[in-house]
Amino acid sequence: MKTVFQNTTAARHPLFLTLLASLWLVTLPNIPLWRQLAQLPEVSGLRGGLFGLGLALGIAGLTHALLSLLNWRWLLKPVLTLFLMSAASGAYFMWSYGIVIDATMIVNVAQTDPREAADLLNWRLLLSLGVLGVLPVWWLWRQPVRQVGLLRRAGGNALSFIASIAVLALSLLLIYQDFASVMRNHTQLRYLINPLNSFYAVGRVVAQPLERDNGQVTPIGQDARLTLPAGTPPATLIVVVGETARAGNFGINGYERNTTPRLAGEDIVSMRNAWACGTSTAASLPCMFSHLGKDGHEKRSSNFESLVDVLQRAGLAVLWIDNQSGCKGVCARVPNVNTAALKVSPHCDGGECHDEVMLYQLDQRIAELPAERRARGVVVFMHQMGSHGPAYHKRVPQAFKRFTPECASNALQQCERQQVVNAYDNTIAYTDHFLAETIGWLKKQKGAGAMVYVADHGESLGENNLYLHGLPYAIAPDVQKRVPWITWTSPAFDQQRGLRKSCLQDKKTSPISHDHYFHSVLGITGVRSVEYRPELDVYGSCMTP
Repeated sequence: MKTVFQNTTAARHPLFLTLLASLWLVTLPNIPLWRQLAQLPEVSGLRGGLFGLGLALGIAGLTHALLSLLNWRWLLKPVLTLFLMSAASGAYFMWSYGIVIDATMIVNVAQTDPREAADLLNWRLLLSLGVLGVLPVWWLWRQPVRQVGLLRRAGGNALSFIASIAVLALSLLLIYQDFASVMRNHTQLRYLINPLNSFYAVGRVVAQPLERDNGQVTPIGQDARLTLPAGTPPATLIVVVGETARAGNFGINGYERNTTPRLAGEDIVSMRNAWACGTSTAASLPCMFSHLGKDGHEKRSSNFESLVDVLQRAGLAVLWIDNQSGCKGVCARVPNVNTAALKVSPHCDGGECHDEVMLYQLDQRIAELPAERRARGVVVFMHQMGSHGPAYHKRVPQAFKRFTPECASNALQQCERQQVVNAYDNTIAYTDHFLAETIGWLKKQKGAGAMVYVADHGESLGENNLYLHGLPYAIAPDVQKRVPWITWTSPAFDQQRGLRKSCLQDKKTSPISHDHYFHSVLGITGVRSVEYRPELDVYGSCMTP
């Protein structure tokens, strides 16, 4: 007689479990996809309902076809668990932040450090994982599975695969006209098919080593040299790499809020029409420091050294200071320091090191660089934490929270949009303070000085239910791609380099991009190499030789 502790459920056929999982995955875990479809006017009404049903059957068919190939005794439950948990996670982030999942997003996830990961944790994430993932997985592992012989299992899997592909083909055939039109005009939908989007993206990332030799870094700038006249005193250039900054939220660029009062009081030039080469740090940072430009960088067959290496090879003293999760490899061959984990009061009170910490002991850090290099000039790169979300409220010391009430949660969709904007604008106001303090530091130094500030990418703040960044470039809104580009130079620097600020001001609305970054930094430092392209140097035409 069975005890109450024994599982009396009849053994399930393995293909029943794969079919049930496929049908489950196409329902609640794909709500972000169905929400997007429901908003498309071309597939509304009865026609839209039939299209959605056909698409759901097609997705279920494709999912079941894949699961049929993986339906083996010791693989079945682990594979289904992976599908269910991946779908639960993907559903939460796509629904909450309006993101899509592609190869770039997978790279972002892989490069996320514990501090960034902690910013994403909240009870809504745990609830979503529990309801959409843990509960189905708990049920799955309680089900006894019927034992099927190897040959019968192989035959059953083959028949199941063929039947699933037939369902996929028939479904798409019935809705092909609408399907082709929708997928052509709304390419973002393909990145919402959950969890197949994640597995496809992981496959693209894994396949990259087959397309590109990542084990070797090709040197560039081997002829790099300073071209300044003999006897030119050394200058100090600080290059600030901004994080998640929207050009449109800077007061100096015409924003209705005065988020940049201190920069407005400085003799700066703000280029108002600058565009990023990516929508995430993982994509943009290596790209903007590359000599290849966006298209060339994305199509490269091997990896190359960066702008930082060329400056060092020219004999300058180069230092990289990072208050973020890292430089994505661009600073690997130069002196570098990470300030994010320092315990420096007041800059690091509350467990978060704010960007001003990068100015802490800066004189000492520069003094430790080789004297013969410092005699030629100093270039310091500072990589901000900036406006990194979703926990914008953590990026700003309490004294700089000018816009209230602010969203003090990492679940941005639960805050009123104005609160999200307030929290974000506070990060811009603090960046204004940090940049002004950096300019103040430069003013205290002997000799010529300059600062160049360019952000890696922008940010969505709830427009069209989109938050954060990282959408595929082709479909990303402009707010994720348009970035600030701000230049300050001292009078001594202007005189030394023959720089005409009025000439730069005349260019402030001209379209430029990260493609110009490599060549412009070489130009303003006076470094030349075979990779330098004068037509992409923003400053070159405004300098008198």
